[in-house]
Formats: sequence, C-alpha cells, structure tokens
Amino acid sequence: MKLFDIVILTDRRYLYPDPTSPYVTNVLLEDQIVADELRKLGHKVTRKSWDDPSFDWSHTKCAIFRATWDYFERYEEFALWYTKTAEQTIFINSKSLIDWNIDKHYLNDLNENGINIPNTFIIEPQTKTTLEAAINKAKSLYNYTSNDFVLKPCIAGGARHTYKFNVSEIDAYEKVFQQLIADEAMMLQEFQTNIVKGGEISMMVFNGEFTHAVLKIAKPGDFRVQDDYGGTVHEYKPSQEEIDFAIATVKASPELPVYARVDIFKDNNEKWALAELEIFEPELWFRFNPKAAAVLADTIKKIYFD
Repeated sequence: MKLFDIVILTDRRYLYPDPTSPYVTNVLLEDQIVADELRKLGHKVTRKSWDDPSFDWSHTKCAIFRATWDYFERYEEFALWYTKTAEQTIFINSKSLIDWNIDKHYLNDLNENGINIPNTFIIEPQTKTTLEAAINKAKSLYNYTSNDFVLKPCIAGGARHTYKFNVSEIDAYEKVFQQLIADEAMMLQEFQTNIVKGGEISMMVFNGEFTHAVLKIAKPGDFRVQDDYGGTVHEYKPSQEEIDFAIATVKASPELPVYARVDIFKDNNEKWALAELEIFEPELWFRFNPKAAAVLADTIKKIYFD
C-alpha cells in the first residue's frame, strides 16, 4: 500500500527555509495552493526535496515536479536520481515528455511541427569552433536582421550562463564560450528586441486548457525577465490569438502535457514566437489565479486516479 498519492517535489532550499524572503514565500505559497487543491479531492499529499536520501520513492504513486530549481546546478546527480526514481513512481509530467523537454533541442522539433521560434543555432558539446565561426555559420543559415546575439545552454534555468552581446564584443566572450561548449550544448539566437520593449508573456495551459497568463518585464537596462535579475511579474489578459498560439504549442508536443507554461513574445519580424515551452518544473503563478490549481488537481485525478 502506498503511503502517499502524490509527492510535490522541490529542492532542499525550499523545505524549511530560514530566514524567509518574498521569493521563498512565493515558492511555499505556490506549493501550498497545489497541495490544498489535491487534498480537497481526497489525495494523500506530502512535499519532499528530490534528493531526500531517506525517502523510499516507491511509497508514492505519483510525484509532481515543482520548485526543483537546483537540478541544472547538480545535473549529473539529478539525472541518476531521476532515472532510478522513474522506475519506482509515476512522474507528472511523464518521464518521456520531460526527457524531451529538459533539453532545448526540443525547440527545433516544435518548429518542424509549425511553431514559430527564434532562429536557433545549436553548437554541440566538444565542437571544434570559435564563437565568431558559430555566428558566421548561423548567419549563413538564417536571415538575421540584428548584430546582437544571445548565447545560452540547452539545459539550464534561471538564465544560467545566458549572455547578450554584439558581434563587436566576440573576443570578450570567446573564453567562456570555449569553456561551455567543452561540456554542454549551447544555443545561439538572434537577440529579440521586443522582449525588452514589451516583455514576455507566460501562458498556463493544463491538459490543453488555457487558465491564466502573466507578463514578465525585465528591469531597466537588462534583458532577462527572471525575477532573479530584477524582473517583475504582472497579471495579463491575453488575446485569443495569444491563447491559440499557446494551445497549438502544447498540441505540437509529443504528448499533451498535464501542465505547461508557454512563454511567448513578438519576434523581430513582429510575429508571435515561442521563447520556451516549460513542462518540467515551471513557475505557474497560482497565487494570481488559485482556481487554476483546482484545474490541475482535477486533471491529475482524472488521468491518474479515476
């Protein structure tokens, strides 16, 4: 007999944080909202850090990823745990979907399925090249309209190793570029000016149903919308066109996600484009729309427990 129906997965920093901060308070609130809605449906719920050495993961039927935001800093350790634990419990979203989504090579798959993305050139690990050569290769493949670029890892979060630079500054980034591609795949994208001008819209979609959206805006002088870097989050009412784009994105995935966050913006050609499809451990801003957590809980019940 299972001790729990669902474990909400977090990282150890958010289990018993002291002292608290507004950032941590929001993490705890988001998990609490989800847990409350799951318990209303009669589920036995607990909250664990993914690296808890004392917990037997076969004691829960399901585990749902929430604030596991240290995984990319400890990726080898996480990958071992993830592979082993997937044999003991059911992941939400599914392991196969997470396997696909955790690496941003998935953007090219979605593009092939008709979803507009920024022109993206991927440099595989241990490729013998320079940053200048990579940019020239990217320019030969895509019709870039700017000399500003963004470099970031294919597996990352929280804007880790994300750099914006002009082609005139290549030399200043060559050393870090070589260090990064020695171990991991990197993405080179044309800088998208509208993310700074208009922000990035995050659309929450549960089992194909849109629930709510927020607008993320970078602080003045920065291009990163994450609150780690001073970005701010605002409630947002999207247009039907924006909602349709988000729903089309999740439907273009290998399987329909139980939960997803679709980050979109107007690209340099003034067309809606996908920044990221987050179906692993996205922040979902339930504090702006607690009813959306009820939608998620009901979806989980229908798929895994009915």
